[in-house]
Amino acid sequence: MVSGSVGTGTALGAVLLSLVALPAQAASAAPGDSGTGRVTSVAAAKSGAPDDAGLQGVLHAALAQGAPGAMVRVDDAGTVHELSEGVADRATGRSITAADRFRVGSVTKSFSAVVLLQLVDEGKLNLDTSVNTYLPGLLPDDRITVRHVMSHRSGLYDYTNDMFAQTVPGFESVRNKVFSYQDLVRLSLKHALTNAPGAAYSYSNTNFVVAGMLIEKLTGNAVAKEYQNRIFKPLGLTDTFYVHPGTSIPGTHANGYLTPDAAGAALVDSTAQTVSWAQSAGAIISSTRDLNTFFSALMAGKLMSAAQLAQMQQWTTVSSTQGYGLGLRRRDLSCGVSVYGHTGTVQGYYTYAFTSKDGKRSVTSLANTSNNANVLNTMAGTLESAFCGKSSKATRRAMAPAAPTERYEDIAPGIARD
Repeated sequence: MVSGSVGTGTALGAVLLSLVALPAQAASAAPGDSGTGRVTSVAAAKSGAPDDAGLQGVLHAALAQGAPGAMVRVDDAGTVHELSEGVADRATGRSITAADRFRVGSVTKSFSAVVLLQLVDEGKLNLDTSVNTYLPGLLPDDRITVRHVMSHRSGLYDYTNDMFAQTVPGFESVRNKVFSYQDLVRLSLKHALTNAPGAAYSYSNTNFVVAGMLIEKLTGNAVAKEYQNRIFKPLGLTDTFYVHPGTSIPGTHANGYLTPDAAGAALVDSTAQTVSWAQSAGAIISSTRDLNTFFSALMAGKLMSAAQLAQMQQWTTVSSTQGYGLGLRRRDLSCGVSVYGHTGTVQGYYTYAFTSKDGKRSVTSLANTSNNANVLNTMAGTLESAFCGKSSKATRRAMAPAAPTERYEDIAPGIARD
């Protein structure tokens, strides 16, 4: 099942575009329809407008590589592109749509970072102060600052490396378990620091568990209340929830399917879970529309002062094409455009949510599987098609096998996933 639509973002101006009966190269509207909100292949080639055929190709490739379903939404200065392929529920066969809610995984880190930076604006937090000043005795080294935690330079070991070394058994052991933040930090501190504080980038979920502890200590409220009052409600994110320790996704949603480590083993429905192993590092539920709204507002300067937004974009090098700021990723695309947001992995879900520097073009894509490196890499092609326009590079990337340097996920980042 393939579906797609492109519209102006208003009910009266919406234009449906069927992608089923058209070959990929002909999937855009005919030239001259720009006034209706349709996107032509000519415009895409010349202006770098989102390439719907390229997006469709990425979704199709993800299904061929094992994802039950995949979908994407692009918000482009009032024009909305929505495409989907496959199923949200393998048991019922219900088709996935870009309106389905899903678990966003580590995209949650950007929400936690926004709350912390708002607290900096309020004079309640200093980025270069030791975490132990705010949470006495929590960490083994007083040199670990709030900035180190938010930029993954603390050296705190990622406890998920142990928890999910075996993918399905690890998941089933925590599916219904409820952890405290202290429980998770204790799991991390069974190991020595991986590097001296500030010395190196090393992605660790432990850092944003500490972020949640800071939020709750400095506000006196649960993170759920702070997310709701500071971000969800002001931005009108009606599809976005933090239900921990509840196990259900409210409303219409895509089920998640976890790929076992053993080749050919049946997918595991991982939809129902507490996500207590992640909490402020990865437990938010949202939709493509809401994540696009969130990152657009963030980069447009609507969620914090210009000074703190600049701090958020102090980049630590991750690779030749990626940087990490404070709870924010930067990815440099093949066309020379840089985009800003976060990736998300939680059992059964891969998310890419990124926006342009000015927040005017945003894309969120989702495949309802995980522990599948080919699908993870394939879905990155939605960024190329959304921001670089019509390009064969995105399609070629979507069909290529995973590169060794890309076999790492937000869950258990120290473990290579083949």
